[in-house]
Amino acid sequence: MAAKPPSNQQSSAPQSTGAMIREWVVTLVYVVVIAVFIRSFLFEPFFIPSGSLTPTLLPGDFILVTKWNYGYSRWSFPFGEPDFKGRIFGSLPKQGQIAVFALPRDPSIDYIKRVIGEPGDTVQMTKGQLYINGKEVPRTPDGTYVETPLDDGQGVPITVKLYKETLPDGVTHLIAKATDKGFANNTPVYHVPPDHLFMMGDNRDFSEDSRFLDAVGYIPLQNFVGRARFIWFSIRLDHPWWEIWYWPVDIRWDRIFKVIK
Repeated sequence: MAAKPPSNQQSSAPQSTGAMIREWVVTLVYVVVIAVFIRSFLFEPFFIPSGSLTPTLLPGDFILVTKWNYGYSRWSFPFGEPDFKGRIFGSLPKQGQIAVFALPRDPSIDYIKRVIGEPGDTVQMTKGQLYINGKEVPRTPDGTYVETPLDDGQGVPITVKLYKETLPDGVTHLIAKATDKGFANNTPVYHVPPDHLFMMGDNRDFSEDSRFLDAVGYIPLQNFVGRARFIWFSIRLDHPWWEIWYWPVDIRWDRIFKVIK
């Protein structure tokens, strides 16, 4: 019986454990670099925990913020690094836009509010009415809204009035009003400094914003992170997230992929 000629094909040696680990590490590094690049320069997701922008944004909304609209500062990057002053490719956030910014007194905290006053503007609240540059900002009634002020959903529901407010630049948006009393509705005149913006929540009586100078105050342009664009997911906070059997009724299906205005 004739012997078979040796085969030209050789079986490949099994990959060593060390080589497999190196391959996994390299893949992980690529994934992290790509994720950091996307988060720093393109998009960043945020979760809305409170009702300061009700009815525009609700607690339990997950939103996507675009990073390129206002340029890039140190707060565009994870942990505020690298540390540098000013903005690269910077542009001024426009009145009426909803934007995320690093809180001046504690930049590790991100806030989200609407741009109300631009550099050089004056802003004031008198008996619940907004004035910009000494002129009353027009608003028209638009029904009511029932909300629970506490973030944990355990507060007493209250009915607030809704208004359509039209800012000087023509942007019309909804605001919520519960009262015309208190400091937040009767403020001094604010003079917005150069390279700063005045930010407010749409839920005018339940929003810690630029009206409170010691807590928030005027926002430096370099603190802006990005512009809020759309809601990609939304769920009521009535139950813990792990109680998945409530998801079909807790998910706000009508808010998914809703554009933020």
